[in-house]
Amino acid sequence: MFILTVLVYPVVLATLCTGAALLVDRCSGGFVPAALFPAVGAAALIAVSQLTTYIAPIAPATPYVMTAVALAGLLLGWGRVRTLARRWRTWGWQLAAPVLAYGLALAPVLFSGRPAFSSYLVLSDSAVHLLGADFLIRHGQDYARLDLHNSYGRYVNAYYNSAYPSGSDTLFGGSSFLLGLPLIWTFQPFNAFMLATATGPAWVILRRIGLDGAWAVLGALTVTIPALVYGYELIGSVKEITSLPMILTLGALVVVHRRWLRRGPWAAIPFALVAAAGVSAIGAGFGAWALAAALILLAIAIADVLEWRQTPGGVLLLVGTGIAVALVAALPTWVNVSGSLEVTRNIAASPHPGNLATPLHASQVFGTWILDNYKHLPRGGALAATDALIAVTVLACLAGAVYLIRKRRLALSGWLALTLAVWLLAVLYATTWVDAKVLMLSSSVVLLLAWGGVAALRGSRLRLAAPLLALVLAGGVLVSDALQYHGTNLAPTARYEELARVNSLFARGGPALFTDFDEYSLYELRDLDVGGPNFIYAPPALSRGHTRYRAAVELERLPPADLLAYPLIVTRRDPAASRPPSSYRLLWEGAYYQVWGRQPGSQPAVADAKPAGSLADQCAQIGLLAEIARLEGARLLAAPSPELIPVSLAHAVHPARWRRDRQGFAMTTPGSLSARFAVPRAGAWQVWLQGQIMPAVTVAVDGRRLGSIGGQLGGNSLVPNTMTPLPAHLSAGIHRLSVGAEGSTLAPGGGGSMVLFAVFLTPAHGVGREPLRAVAPGRWRSLCARSYQWIEAVRSGPRPRAGAHA
Repeated sequence: MFILTVLVYPVVLATLCTGAALLVDRCSGGFVPAALFPAVGAAALIAVSQLTTYIAPIAPATPYVMTAVALAGLLLGWGRVRTLARRWRTWGWQLAAPVLAYGLALAPVLFSGRPAFSSYLVLSDSAVHLLGADFLIRHGQDYARLDLHNSYGRYVNAYYNSAYPSGSDTLFGGSSFLLGLPLIWTFQPFNAFMLATATGPAWVILRRIGLDGAWAVLGALTVTIPALVYGYELIGSVKEITSLPMILTLGALVVVHRRWLRRGPWAAIPFALVAAAGVSAIGAGFGAWALAAALILLAIAIADVLEWRQTPGGVLLLVGTGIAVALVAALPTWVNVSGSLEVTRNIAASPHPGNLATPLHASQVFGTWILDNYKHLPRGGALAATDALIAVTVLACLAGAVYLIRKRRLALSGWLALTLAVWLLAVLYATTWVDAKVLMLSSSVVLLLAWGGVAALRGSRLRLAAPLLALVLAGGVLVSDALQYHGTNLAPTARYEELARVNSLFARGGPALFTDFDEYSLYELRDLDVGGPNFIYAPPALSRGHTRYRAAVELERLPPADLLAYPLIVTRRDPAASRPPSSYRLLWEGAYYQVWGRQPGSQPAVADAKPAGSLADQCAQIGLLAEIARLEGARLLAAPSPELIPVSLAHAVHPARWRRDRQGFAMTTPGSLSARFAVPRAGAWQVWLQGQIMPAVTVAVDGRRLGSIGGQLGGNSLVPNTMTPLPAHLSAGIHRLSVGAEGSTLAPGGGGSMVLFAVFLTPAHGVGREPLRAVAPGRWRSLCARSYQWIEAVRSGPRPRAGAHA
């Protein structure tokens, strides 16, 4: 799976894009530079996938239609392919830029050696894109079929049935379905590939600036992965990452306008397709960047008319063809343009900052940020280094602007100026969330200008300083990216693979209630019609008053009637959590999850209680429930609380620099935590950790190593994540537990989350499978000797069963 997702998939996607670009090139007169093929081909495939998914009955054929388009292009453009192949010595080494960009963008996944995606827990919007891409390819834009009684349907409806931009999703979904690969594992390679396509237009623009050879390769790489862009790629901002190469491609088409602007109306096809792809990917807001490029081209066309190089009719025909192609290519957006504009307005006007606690700093547009998180401000020496590198970049931008004007690169200068004006307008009028997006999309444009400063030095008496400036620009970007690589969190591969197994085992057996909070479960359990009251789009039938958004669902707090619509309940394997009501039995158990099914003919409890307080208080509560059971002709069913041995962290010995994180610790430096605990009897036990652990920690008891735990993260950093247990054979009495954090490594995520919330032990056998106790109302006092998760009053019916199959 790893090789298929990180190597085979991008090669297939590159082939699809190249074939589609060759078809576009053939239709438009054969002028498209080869460096623009990946981006132009992606734009064409976005148009194709938008049209096929708009016509719902043919949506499942989207991967094959994309393949047919690519094959047609390869056949019709085979002559150009042979020409390029014969000249590979002159251009072949230019492939270094996109290959390096792809490798750097995907570095956390590549060096982990497992399918995953990066910056887990930072922004869960990617979960929505997985959900949408899967739905659109399987069902198209047919939202009438959605069941709005559960979270799955409500999410799809809330986003994609409201003109939410889906261009990146349909390209992503169509290309992944072609190979039959899980979208969750192709998501990061897709983002890395789309970012790598930006090196082509960056190369074309840098050549126009005056750089060539290795200078242009290094410049294109730097322009493609500035710190803010790299950060957005790591968190899976697929709409913005898809839009960035489209913005740069528009600039590249402005730069090479002499090759196509006077060729006739069909020459407008590539520009129109790229503009339409940007609109499909990010929404109507992309019109600002398209307009910036179009205004420069219009000014050039008017100048050509005035100089008798073109006729007014020819210009009008060119413009008309471009508009027509753009309308068809982004047809789903234009059909519901009012909805698209409404989405854009809502995003632009929303005061909600998304995952940003504070606005980003305008200086981040200059590509360097010496910190592992773009959302925070560097401190101390890192801040001084960041400020110094930004100052150098500012001076390079000023030198580049002067150089371009003196060299009369007027079209390029005009495009740079208008594109940066889009950013300045966003700074003045946009909200925090939109300003951050525009800042990120403008960073590459700013670095193009800075590399103009390198070209200026190369052409002056200070040419010896050019390599030094290039090193500073590239070095600042690469160091910034390396720090973000080091601090990223990778998604827990094994846990999601287990969810996928649950989906295949119980497909169409739902609806299913999912008690964990993890929005990626909406994709992984897509065939179970999953729902939960902790999702932002909760099922209407579930009582939201009993569960907070993003919190774990506490089943004992849900009224039994709320569960009637759910034949299945999927829970995390967590002894500290309450088991489902008596009407459910354990059907399946894995390393991370349990699946419970409602027993045929079972009835919900007529009343229930969650005894709390002292044993005397609990006994009184049981007595009240027993009276209800007697009146209803019901019996009492009790779920015994499992035996948990907590390890107190309050008095644990730990490094002084470990800061408190609620009841636990953030393990911010190398060191070891040591705490005492006692077990009542000898035997086999399991040691459970709760927290968010990315770099591996070592767990030992009495100096004997039990094992290590790493890469185990939950769906929400604010909710304790119970990890898979470690076995331990212990004697009765007092023992000492140690949890050790090693020093930082170069491994991906070496600086990721290391938060320990709690530690507890349970007996090794029978946890979660304790049989329910059935008691007649008259014998209720027999329940007073111990504590219970819950006690139900249930009318006579099928006897409760216990058991599971793995």
